[in-house]
Amino acid sequence: MSSSMDVDPSSSGSNPLLFLEKQEAAASPQLKPYWTKIRTAYEKKLWHNLTVALIEFVSQPGSGPFQIELFENRFITTIENKINALKLVEIARRVGREYSEPDATLKFLESVHSRLQSPYPVEATAESPAVPAPPRPAPEAYALSLSSIAYAQLLLGDLEGCKKSLTECEKLLSEQDTVEPVVNAGYYGVAGDYHKVKADYGPYYKNALLYLACVDADRELSAEDKRQRAHDLCIAALLGENIYNFGELLQHPILQTLTGTEWAWIKDLIGAFNAGAIGRFDSLANQFASEPILAESMAFLRQKICLMALIEAAFSRPRDGATRLMTFEQIAEATRLPVNEVEHLIMKALSLGLIRGSLDQVASTVDITWIQPRVLEGAQLDTLAEQFGHWTDGVGQTANGVQGLESGAIQNLIQATA
Repeated sequence: MSSSMDVDPSSSGSNPLLFLEKQEAAASPQLKPYWTKIRTAYEKKLWHNLTVALIEFVSQPGSGPFQIELFENRFITTIENKINALKLVEIARRVGREYSEPDATLKFLESVHSRLQSPYPVEATAESPAVPAPPRPAPEAYALSLSSIAYAQLLLGDLEGCKKSLTECEKLLSEQDTVEPVVNAGYYGVAGDYHKVKADYGPYYKNALLYLACVDADRELSAEDKRQRAHDLCIAALLGENIYNFGELLQHPILQTLTGTEWAWIKDLIGAFNAGAIGRFDSLANQFASEPILAESMAFLRQKICLMALIEAAFSRPRDGATRLMTFEQIAEATRLPVNEVEHLIMKALSLGLIRGSLDQVASTVDITWIQPRVLEGAQLDTLAEQFGHWTDGVGQTANGVQGLESGAIQNLIQATA
């Protein structure tokens, strides 16, 4: 039996250049130029150029069947220590998608991960001195690899393993001063998918928006993917227990992908919540049958739209000094609730931190002194501009009054000393 050291020198698996030459010779006209770039860079030992050529190759449509061979024929492993670690992980992430089974993907990604440099410092021992944490890009490469492993674990239904990988990744990223967008995107993308599986709407919403902030959606996401993400963000915003600010989502470009689709009404529903428009909510409620999860949450959504109507009514109300004093009857009219349910709604808004103020149960009034900041749009900006105008007029009147008092005081002083 041959030992592991007895390798046929003519084998392409042990001869990187022979492997590249064979791939180049057999390549289709579409892929041949990329194999030529890879071979040329390898022959000249231009490691940066080789890295760029490899990333270009694995990004090409039709390269999928050949990507796994880059690792299985040990070409990549012969140059791993010569190329940027972060770029290596980016290449491995793409190659991992080509395996037909998630368990094969996980095994492959874990194999690559095991060969990465540890990002953690080593404490001194009696036998060896302390070793500091390595510089960039080692921590970023390790974190991106962890997020890739977490995604494979999620596909396999290993939620506990996925959470463990994400936790380590998050901790590692929090310790870095600077992180490449692709690394943050890797973490936020998988974290969002994890919370989506667990139906944790608030955390999903946060991570999904952060993911979109880290990627070029037009270049990296398909039209269908963008529509699906827009849909999921809307559902999460509606069902998230602590999400009461819809302006940011309404202004996000991805939401425009729902226009003209079967989900266009969900975009309109987000607009209704942002404006606290109960009438529009009621008119769109008949669409809930196509989204059973919304139909099952009607009671929660009804309370949420009433809270948004309360916020909008308080925001739009003319200011009286520094307060927005409102009666229960006025709130009942704005929210279309019976008067005897208004107090509970106000207490809910206070407990959620949506408003601040004082409740007078005897007088059936609420004195609102603060409203949770939010992104405004359209008519809300017009209301704000009008309120600024009133404030400016008030400041002007106060200034004129003070000036008049000063003039009177000076005149009286002159008369007293004359």
